Amino acid sequence: MPLTNTATRYGSVTKTFHWLIALGILIMIPLGVIAHDAPFATADQLAYKATLFSIHKTLGVAIFFIALARIVWAISQPKPTPMHPDRKAETFAAEVVHWLLYGSLVMVPLSGWSEHAATDGFAPIWWPFGQNLFFVPKSPALAELLATVHYLLAWVLVGSIVLHVVGALKHHVIDKDATLRRMWFGQTEAGGASASHSLMAPVAAIAIWAVVLGGGWTLGMFTQEPEPQAEALADVESDWQVTEGTLGLSVQQFGKTVSGSFADWTAQIDFDDSDGSGEKGDVTVTVSIPSLTLGSVTTQALGADFLAAETHPTATFTAPILRTEDGYVSEGTLTLKGAKVPVTLPFTLDLNGDTATIQGQTTLDRRSFGVGDSMNDAEQLGFDVVIDVALTATRATD
Repeated sequence: MPLTNTATRYGSVTKTFHWLIALGILIMIPLGVIAHDAPFATADQLAYKATLFSIHKTLGVAIFFIALARIVWAISQPKPTPMHPDRKAETFAAEVVHWLLYGSLVMVPLSGWSEHAATDGFAPIWWPFGQNLFFVPKSPALAELLATVHYLLAWVLVGSIVLHVVGALKHHVIDKDATLRRMWFGQTEAGGASASHSLMAPVAAIAIWAVVLGGGWTLGMFTQEPEPQAEALADVESDWQVTEGTLGLSVQQFGKTVSGSFADWTAQIDFDDSDGSGEKGDVTVTVSIPSLTLGSVTTQALGADFLAAETHPTATFTAPILRTEDGYVSEGTLTLKGAKVPVTLPFTLDLNGDTATIQGQTTLDRRSFGVGDSMNDAEQLGFDVVIDVALTATRATD
């Protein structure tokens, strides 16, 4: 069977692309629905859900590249003519559907891949080339927007597939022509004189995409529901006032580092910058747990099985500040989710007049605080949680 197309026959390369993508879509669409609806209350359920999404994402990326290859091949090949070019409306509708199919086969997986790249955590793509896209920044808001685009375009793809299948069956069953057989493997040739193609079909396809996305916008699907905000922590009086800083954390989930931070926290610092070793003051850090953002797993992390933000909205670290021969360290107690656990935080201190810059890191075992007790497999969710502290503080003036 020849590899290339003619005016009356599709070549084997085109047919292979067609049926390979058809098989991928047949698997990918229901898999995405099943993965979305799958529960994740237990460790086993979460692992199963993540596996389904990983298969869905990996297959989507594969379809994206296959679709690109198919489009490049189609551009280089003659297109077999319509079976009934005299049926102007039918031929035009078929062209519009084909444009919708080609475009959706690129935009649907690309929007899903971009959503994945915009957020951290959960269900990696199974390939060795990383999880990010250079043109997509990490942004939960962008991820939500792309998720909506992906959802709407997926319905355009589904509708195009339905129309494509209905049209093929109509040709095969009612018209009894060779339209369907011409796309199957074999030597079937059929078609008449070459038909002209106008710009109206791609313009119509673009209009349909615009209407669908515009309709989603009109219905408020792109409007993000504001997350319920906990009451902000009250300012504290301190000998050293924090002017800027970050309180971050990272954990391994399914072999991938997921990073996040707390937006609302306070530090009450009493520090004596005199020479000599020993105790130089104390610090009390209060953290608003609901202010955490942790990629795509933020909601899960704040749930009752993990940080229990609703019933335990704050965490507190209280410790003396010690200067040792090796630098500074705070050895104190972290109270989180009702548990009081000894924690040691070594840090560096750069003191420039009345301005202090501090950077420190420590590692906690989430099991010590009853966080994620149902996730007892470190391959699914690591036991170690790395805490990073970076802040700048200025000496308070009387």
